[in-house]
Amino acid sequence: MSLRWAHPRQRSAARQTTNSRHHIRKNNLIRCGIAAAPEATVKPRHPAPLNALRAFETAARCLSFQTAAARLFVTPAAVSQQVKRLEAHLGVRLFHRGHRTVELTAEGEALATTLGELFAQLDLALDRATAAAHADLRVSTMESFAAKWLAPRLYRFHHDFPELRVRIETGDGHVDFARDGVDVAIRYGPGGYPGVDAERLLEAPAFPVCAPALAEHASHPLAVPDDLRHHTLLHDDSAADRPGVPDWPAWLTGSGATRVNPLPGPVFASIYLAQEAAIAGHGVALGLAPLVDEDLQRGRLRRPFDHRADNAYAFWLVRPREAVVHPALDAFCAWLRREAAGASGDDC
Repeated sequence: MSLRWAHPRQRSAARQTTNSRHHIRKNNLIRCGIAAAPEATVKPRHPAPLNALRAFETAARCLSFQTAAARLFVTPAAVSQQVKRLEAHLGVRLFHRGHRTVELTAEGEALATTLGELFAQLDLALDRATAAAHADLRVSTMESFAAKWLAPRLYRFHHDFPELRVRIETGDGHVDFARDGVDVAIRYGPGGYPGVDAERLLEAPAFPVCAPALAEHASHPLAVPDDLRHHTLLHDDSAADRPGVPDWPAWLTGSGATRVNPLPGPVFASIYLAQEAAIAGHGVALGLAPLVDEDLQRGRLRRPFDHRADNAYAFWLVRPREAVVHPALDAFCAWLRREAAGASGDDC
């Protein structure tokens, strides 16, 4: 029966029956775990075309359609068309156009600033993805750590991951991953590095090391710390202007030595050079546990005393904070952690 020609009471009863059936069906759908479709939906806004965004950002950076066209390898007319397309999509004017000149509107300037940052992040992500695909890792670390800890162990990483190539670069300053193109860094410091992810990799307690022949010197063997007064102390610049980093005066005070002058002796520019001088038998160096592991194990160095000086500095594994998928980097960092966990450190 058509509701149009029904009696008013019949039309009312029919509507109630229809509504009741609708609610029963809706409740059944909910009980079955099926969400009922909304009665009205807001039409989603189509995303802005990427080519138009890129054309606008380049033109805004150059303030010239012609220069932007040259950088994008298209014609100036194509750039102008893409910008007009974006303006139509957004419903706002992005440029004030003059005779052979363009100037950003307030809306255009705000959009250009945001797009510049986003495209820079996108380009960085693409560069990192390309580097990851080519399995080429660039590692930055201080010379002493590279020579004395990383290099002697690197063959094990190559054995486990022969398809990955690791490039070691030396440096101990602030690392800018975006500028320097470095994938990961190992730094000797107090921690607290801003804008990056940093984890403590190795502690670095300090203690004297020397050549075995010097430790067993016939006339002046190293039996107690005060025996150091008969030998040359080798210094390095690692503790200079670094509070909490042990030097000879700190170690001697902690060991209880009272008859040793801590000041005389040559000063080297790096821990590595002081350690090499100690291996050559030229004196006693203050070594850091991770950096003397290999030489102690192979018998090139001897640790004559048990006392060690704690160090406020440590070796840190530093990575970019961006969440970029990089399987090769993840594998290398996991290997570094395993090597650090198995390092003998100051137990040698």
